[in-house]
Amino acid sequence: MSTMTRRAALAFGAGALAGVPTRLHAQAVPRNVRMLVGFAAGGPTDLVARLYAERLRPTYAPGAIVENRAGASGRLALDAVRTSEPDGTTLLMSPASVMTLQPHIFPREARHDALTDFVPVCTLCDFAYGIAVPTSHPARSFAELIAWMRTQRGQEVTFGSPGAGSGPHFVGDMVGRAVGVRMNHVPYRGAAPAVQDAIAGNIPLVATVLSDIVPHHGQGLRVLAVSSPDRLQRLPDVPTFAESGYPHLTISEWMGLFLPARTPAALAAALYATVATAASTPEVRQALDRLEFQPTVNGPAEFAARIRRERDGWARAVQESGFRPET
Repeated sequence: MSTMTRRAALAFGAGALAGVPTRLHAQAVPRNVRMLVGFAAGGPTDLVARLYAERLRPTYAPGAIVENRAGASGRLALDAVRTSEPDGTTLLMSPASVMTLQPHIFPREARHDALTDFVPVCTLCDFAYGIAVPTSHPARSFAELIAWMRTQRGQEVTFGSPGAGSGPHFVGDMVGRAVGVRMNHVPYRGAAPAVQDAIAGNIPLVATVLSDIVPHHGQGLRVLAVSSPDRLQRLPDVPTFAESGYPHLTISEWMGLFLPARTPAALAAALYATVATAASTPEVRQALDRLEFQPTVNGPAEFAARIRRERDGWARAVQESGFRPET
């Protein structure tokens, strides 16, 4: 599960475009393209897709339409793109979990391979996880939380997450194993009810992506640690897991663009160049920052290597957790 520091991401600019074609034809694709998203409109994945879709013209295509194909945890959109013509007009925008975690969670249903069924074009942004407690909780720091967790010996420490088999589920499990505490996972139907239950004090701990909990910091929740490689600008007093002595809990996830397998390399390069240019603009960086995301653009080769590493990393995390698909 590789990472890019926030400093490097925010410094992204002309220097990061080394090796990217700088002179593109007016349009790499002569007609409008579709960017498929496997989740409902209005969510973070959809917002990022629309942010970048607006910036694919005119260098990549005359225009881009975001099409939401919600269902099957993102796999409906994935299947639609996988069977599309490899002419550069059908794009998939996917969060990392669909490509790197789901194959281990749904081995029967998720039969896709990110590296053979698709052309990984580039990442669009990175995001990290965090753990938070209700403001009524006695722990006011991650060190105090660890001490409190260890006083619960003989009992399991309950934590909530947006769902069984989600990234936050395994992050919470990894925290427990790192500090030597048994964890009792309570899956919710999404982040909102898990966060609300934590604010109400019904669960002592919640693990989820930072965008779900940062807005509530100091107002119902207390964020105690983050999985990003660097501290957040908005929460300068909240340490990273690495700073707290757990560097293996440094985990950044991504959202990325894919094309169908057999799409010509020239089209993938043109799409990558367009995205890289967009990611260097203040408008995109500021929009992503509001979502607690960082603009990161790993090119095709680096992106493929990252997918391979992260699939292996999540495979270990799932195996060590004892999770079974039927649970």
